[in-house]
Amino acid sequence: MDVGSRHEAFIPYPRKDIIKLCLADKKLEGESVAAFQSFCNLLTAFYHFQFHTTLEDIKENYRVFNPNSDVQPLYTPTLQEYEQMGEKVVQAFKQTLEQANYYPMPPETIRQALDSRSLINLRTDVDFDDFEQCLCYYRGDVYQTIPQKRFFFWKAERRIDILERLVLLVKFKGEGYFRTKEKKRRQRSQAERKFIPGKMYVYFYKNIPKLDLDLLFPNVQTSMTLRDRLMLAIPAIGAAASVALKAIPNILLLAAAILLALNADSALQTIGVQAEQARNIMPVLIATLTLAIALGGFAAKQYSQYKNKKIKFQKDVTDTLFFKNLANNASVFQMLVDIAEEEECKEIILVYYHLLTSPAPLSPEALDAQIETWLIEKTGAAINFDIHGPLQNLQRIRGRTPQSDDERPLLEYDAQGRCCVLPLTEAATVLDYVWDNAFRYNTQGQAANPDAPSGA
Repeated sequence: MDVGSRHEAFIPYPRKDIIKLCLADKKLEGESVAAFQSFCNLLTAFYHFQFHTTLEDIKENYRVFNPNSDVQPLYTPTLQEYEQMGEKVVQAFKQTLEQANYYPMPPETIRQALDSRSLINLRTDVDFDDFEQCLCYYRGDVYQTIPQKRFFFWKAERRIDILERLVLLVKFKGEGYFRTKEKKRRQRSQAERKFIPGKMYVYFYKNIPKLDLDLLFPNVQTSMTLRDRLMLAIPAIGAAASVALKAIPNILLLAAAILLALNADSALQTIGVQAEQARNIMPVLIATLTLAIALGGFAAKQYSQYKNKKIKFQKDVTDTLFFKNLANNASVFQMLVDIAEEEECKEIILVYYHLLTSPAPLSPEALDAQIETWLIEKTGAAINFDIHGPLQNLQRIRGRTPQSDDERPLLEYDAQGRCCVLPLTEAATVLDYVWDNAFRYNTQGQAANPDAPSGA
């Protein structure tokens, strides 16, 4: 299998393995090893708390849009609250995916997939006017060479573009829009819809070919291609002609019986049937029954072939969606928050470690190049490291240290714009201070009860 990919910011290794790689450098020795591990544990716990808050906020706002919700709200939100809740979900969705190092899918890529022939021989149609919101993010854009069946038993290799991870969010318009649409275009009724108007559907897939993006949308309509229709129609026409030729004597006899019943004896001569044959009811009944069996059998055979073809298409679509589906709706947010938490922690740990062990302060550009080179040497993975995100995160984490009564950030810049981080002991103290002040009500409780224990 031929696989090629461009460099991305995603770090495809667990956080604990990254910590082990840092310690394997032997640049930290003695008490510094335990101090670094404690720093990483505190940092991970802090970000777990931060992302838990994000997840709870998403769950609270997504509940009215969840098509699979099994709880009923006691209070119905107003129209303004409903719109605000939708905006909060979308904003949190975008931010979480960016933190997880996913990229937005350009609209032209989706349009191109609709205009191109998919790997499954189906015609597809997606009405984007049905959506109030449509967002698509991906990670891992690679090429793979796969065998593909062409004519009969002949197979040929084809190089296709694969998205290793893909997240899709669509919010449908309200019920009124679809009622108006169905009346105007005579489309599928409410009972035939596979989605609920006004709801927000979220899907998480793996290893999706770009050409099959259209199959992921819940309102996709599929139909046979012209080639498949011809492959059904041409044999059907040939079989119908054969049945018709064999049934001509029976058809003539049946027509003669009808003409005789209508007192059109003179017309019997034109079709070459004797009146005595038409008056004999038994041949007429046999002819009628034979004709019905022949036509009925032909129709049943053609319908069976059509149904088998349709079942095959449905199986192909099921294989594309079901076996590549990772999560749906609310569970997608839980997975994405977990991925984003891991990515944020790995990036911050790498930045802090390299600044901590560097003999001299580094500029952001030099630090970025050093981390990318280090990852190639240690893992063989070429990664386009996102340096700005972890630097900003280290700047945001502020707290007091024994050496200063003022709050200090974990990272500062010197006069030359180079990055400097606090030593391990002071950095751990800052994180401990942040934990002590994570819940503001703790401070209020201590003011009322000075003997109460402090901190988290």
